[in-house]
Amino acid sequence: MDTHDQFGLRGTVLRIFAVAGAAALTLTVGQLTPLGPSPQRAEAKDDKQVLTVAVSQSVDSLSPFLASRLVSTSIHRLMYEYLTNYDPKDNHAIPGLATKWEPSADKLTWTYTIRDNSKWSDGKQATAEDAAWTFNTMMTDEGAATANGSFVANFKKVTAPSPTKLVIELKKPQATMAALDVPIVPKHVWEKVDDFSKFNNDKKFPIVGNGPFVLTAYKADSYVRLKPNKSFWRGAPKFDELVFKYYKDGDAAVAALQKGEVSFVSGLTPAQAAALKSQQDVTVNDAPGRRFYALATNPGAQAKNGKKFGDGHESLKNPKVRRALFAAVDRGTVIDKVFQGHAVEGEGYIPPRFSPYFWKPAESRRISYDPAEAARLLDEAGYKKNGDGKRVGKNGKPITYRILCHATDPPDKAVGKYLQEWWGKLGIGVSLDCRDNVSDPWLAGEYDLAFDGWSVNPDPDFVLSIHTCAALPATPKDIGATDNFICDKKYDELYDQQLAEYDATKRAEIVKRMESRLYDTGYMNVMAYPNAVEAYRSDQIASITKMPEAAGNIYGQDGYWSWWSATPAADGESSGGSNQTGVIIGIVAGVVILAGLGAFFAMRRRATAEDRE
Repeated sequence: MDTHDQFGLRGTVLRIFAVAGAAALTLTVGQLTPLGPSPQRAEAKDDKQVLTVAVSQSVDSLSPFLASRLVSTSIHRLMYEYLTNYDPKDNHAIPGLATKWEPSADKLTWTYTIRDNSKWSDGKQATAEDAAWTFNTMMTDEGAATANGSFVANFKKVTAPSPTKLVIELKKPQATMAALDVPIVPKHVWEKVDDFSKFNNDKKFPIVGNGPFVLTAYKADSYVRLKPNKSFWRGAPKFDELVFKYYKDGDAAVAALQKGEVSFVSGLTPAQAAALKSQQDVTVNDAPGRRFYALATNPGAQAKNGKKFGDGHESLKNPKVRRALFAAVDRGTVIDKVFQGHAVEGEGYIPPRFSPYFWKPAESRRISYDPAEAARLLDEAGYKKNGDGKRVGKNGKPITYRILCHATDPPDKAVGKYLQEWWGKLGIGVSLDCRDNVSDPWLAGEYDLAFDGWSVNPDPDFVLSIHTCAALPATPKDIGATDNFICDKKYDELYDQQLAEYDATKRAEIVKRMESRLYDTGYMNVMAYPNAVEAYRSDQIASITKMPEAAGNIYGQDGYWSWWSATPAADGESSGGSNQTGVIIGIVAGVVILAGLGAFFAMRRRATAEDRE
């Protein structure tokens, strides 16, 4: 997850990632607005080259200490440098703000060399002191630890002996030291903040940063504007402006792409992708994604202090019931009918794109689609049918599960209808609770099941951490980093083992055991690994970098490569099938509405997906 989707938990906040770029599954070619003889390329009056990205997710916060949604964390990757980055070719760790990093013999002390050619956009030098202040603030301020606190939970001490030397001392070994996905902020700006839990970084512009772009304007549920950072050490981006424009409706975003009003759209439905493939000057990118799409259970909302809260159905605390429900989900149908082949059938928690950590159960342990077995498990668990053929709970009332779904995500609604059919045959009712804002009921534990999705980072630690007991909220009134209130001691033991294991092969095996544990306990039913299905105006782009470059996504990368590398096409020129086939370069005019940057401030990180990553 960037960091992660979907989709990036790092801290004490929940993140739910919605499937990006939602649009109606029933969209037909005829419903798409046809291109006129001359596409309306929204060019600014001063002939600026503007790259416009249509998004469908709201920004929860412009503060990197609070943000968890994929759109937000993706923007932060453009604004701030991290200590390290990921190579777009194969995801291995490469220099970011740090040029190199070295552990001590016992691997409990890590020394980072901070580059001397990175400047903040206000002209001040970026130094090791900025990084030390960022980490120390997260270590000592609960509000600052909201989004990424899990990365520093094992830190003992952080110092900056010199402007180019950062030293991190650990309590115990930590395998993620080359994958600390934490934006480094300028101390001289952020030390003036009084309350990190409430400061959303959205009042004063331009926002000081040292990444490839500088954020210059923002309007909730409307747009985010960024301009190139001319002093960026790796070189300034080639577009004059980058705009994220919000579209709640996926069909509207596709129509805008066809007209040339935006240059890039992600999260396409199969029908939209099929229709756009026949459109002149539009290129569709359909590549393996970094997300998983799942159905998560509420096994009983709880806090670290032992207090229970929420109103999840009591039957879901029973592992036999959870297993029964998942045995009554036909993943093949989800892939064929809902995603129409633009996804891979899901099983383990980590998508196959990250091959070292990809896991799938042995055939003998696989939870296959088996309604008869599901019925048997429900009977065995004590939830039998009444005279009307309805399964009844311990209170004698027929069971109807409430499933949280994202109102803007077509797959949620489509899969929900199948669940009503499949589970209905078991005698269980299904009530779809589709909302624009699923975070409030989710955090309150007021749901039975929920459609869930995260964007996974090259290092899976973050998406693994959200299922630990440590991720639970301190009290029912607090915000936790938990995904769905899982607290399993065996899982926690494995989590601690993988975090302390530096041998890559051994660590991967431990991670696979964690995935096995999630699968066997039935807390998470990973149904699919959706492709990244995106489209861009090839007459507005000369080239752009995918991640991985050979066959990867453009939107929501583990880095800033796509938007930083994007090269404008000459008027009338098409990028056709360029290697780094490009994406989004919109020549925009006037007001753009950012896709997903809705004011969702003061939150928890729920993705999805993304996001974040």
